Amino acid sequence: TRSNLARFMNNLEIATYSDLYSWSVQDVQGFWTEVIRRLGVRFDRWPEAIVDASRGPRRPRWLPGGRLNCVNSCFTAGHDRPAILTAREGCADVDAITYGQLRRRVEAAAAGLAAHGFEPGDAIAIYMPMTTDCVVAYLAIIRAGCRVVSIADSFPPEEIRKRLDISRARGVVTLDSYFRAGRKIDLYEKVKLAGTPRVLVIPRDPVNEPLTRPEDLTWREVEQGHAVKPSHVANPDEIINILFSSGTTGIPKAIPWTHITPLKCAMDGHFHQDIQPEDVVAWPTNIGWMMGPWLIFATLMNRATLALYEGSPAGEGFMQFLGQAGVTVLGVVPSLVRAWRRAGLQPSLDRIRLFSSTGEASGQEDYLWLMSLARYRAPIIEYCGGTEIGGGYMTGTVLQPASPATFTTPALGTDLVLLDDSGGQTRAGDTGEVFLKSISPGLSQELLNGNHDEVYYDGCPPGIGGEPLRRHGDRIVQLERGFYQAQGRSDDTMNLGGIKVSSLEIERVLDGHRAVRESAAVAVRPPEGGAEELVAFVVLEEPVDTGLLRTELKRRLAEKLNPLFKLHDVVVRDELPRTASNKLMRRTLRQSYPIRSTDQEDRPK
Repeated sequence: TRSNLARFMNNLEIATYSDLYSWSVQDVQGFWTEVIRRLGVRFDRWPEAIVDASRGPRRPRWLPGGRLNCVNSCFTAGHDRPAILTAREGCADVDAITYGQLRRRVEAAAAGLAAHGFEPGDAIAIYMPMTTDCVVAYLAIIRAGCRVVSIADSFPPEEIRKRLDISRARGVVTLDSYFRAGRKIDLYEKVKLAGTPRVLVIPRDPVNEPLTRPEDLTWREVEQGHAVKPSHVANPDEIINILFSSGTTGIPKAIPWTHITPLKCAMDGHFHQDIQPEDVVAWPTNIGWMMGPWLIFATLMNRATLALYEGSPAGEGFMQFLGQAGVTVLGVVPSLVRAWRRAGLQPSLDRIRLFSSTGEASGQEDYLWLMSLARYRAPIIEYCGGTEIGGGYMTGTVLQPASPATFTTPALGTDLVLLDDSGGQTRAGDTGEVFLKSISPGLSQELLNGNHDEVYYDGCPPGIGGEPLRRHGDRIVQLERGFYQAQGRSDDTMNLGGIKVSSLEIERVLDGHRAVRESAAVAVRPPEGGAEELVAFVVLEEPVDTGLLRTELKRRLAEKLNPLFKLHDVVVRDELPRTASNKLMRRTLRQSYPIRSTDQEDRPK
């Protein structure tokens, strides 16, 4: 009865969640009008309508005639309310910043960006972990009318350069260094190796200036000594953030978020994660992935407190931080939960009232273990979506019965259909591919380096009523009693540790090894469920010890693509299966792999 959903339904005199969901997809204008009012979204000019669909479902105009800057909607809480709590690995102290302090820092930094020559429309990358400085930089860039370019801090220089080129970034905000799992990470050095434009450096030690290039600035120079200006006022569809998701060509898709997208983030957080002003929200993530920006908007627009930990979330330090910060809503990815369980961590999470999980398929045993840490009082809300959605399409609620590792409902405002391989609608017990059939404020309408319609619409079957469908690419099994379960990707994009990556990106790195003639990268799920694991099938140029090959390929992936991608197995083949048109048959390889429990020790190679 105290949940956001229950209060919303009572105010609107809606009796059941099923009725609320039906209304949310059938009356788009009515539902989003009430959402905007409930969230307290701030406009400089109120829109003429919520949505204008006259251009068709692929190109709806949201909030036509409206003028706003979404950053202003992040500061509707009281000035003295805590906005962010932070701690560093190896330090027990928890620092706090209020909404008033955060706003003043964001205003000052936005003014500093303008003073140093950045103009509205300029792209500025952020390459750093989630910290208070990261949040300040993110909001300041948007307040100034510029575009954030989100780059995960695990990427090597080659991948940084690729994303800077695609976005045409004029600057990069980064830390000089930080510590993760006891290891020093030199971010400024990697940025310089990428051959980047001007770097705005946040020093770990404010006393020592880390700059080594004359064109670079310290963040102190940006944030101090400049007269505050009013926020940039924008059309709703103006780009605020460029994020990247894997493309089938091996080049990351550049997906723009606009001032409209935060509405989806905040709505999902409000109704599906039930974020309330009294909550302290922690979700180990990164500004380079959609859950980083999502977390900022979902927390601050709901007037809650953001809890950020600089360092590895896999150890005791993070667990202690959860208690010290008084975290009540904890977001996870399944691979992290499994790491906690295997490490034998037994923290008391008595203050947690709700868990949420996203990024990859979950395992039931891991999640029952996680719930036990909160004495089975806190439900786990599964959450599945995408960068091009601005949030989730399939999730759960605090009002519905839940079962570990399953979904209970499409997200509010999101209508979808599951189709089998012949294009028919699935029934209970069947697995189908997800197609979206509704419009939503979070759905992308363009790619900055690709053909949006070709990627998401071309070749899609029509809906049951003839309506156009939008491809998403996930496979979902429809279970009995209204539950759903994730079954991975239907295309050749994998989900490794919550990060989407195309097979081609991984194969490009594997094929660079002197002993590898060609390779095929596939993701397999362990029999007990849970996170997908990377398996490489290789054809060799020359005989080589398989154990040594596996070690060297793991090192190549870490150095040239992402150290978070773990290579589970290497399988040597005389040849790889291909179609008559010479297309690699990855699904055949995936099905042929002898899956075994991931709880067993890896066999020698």
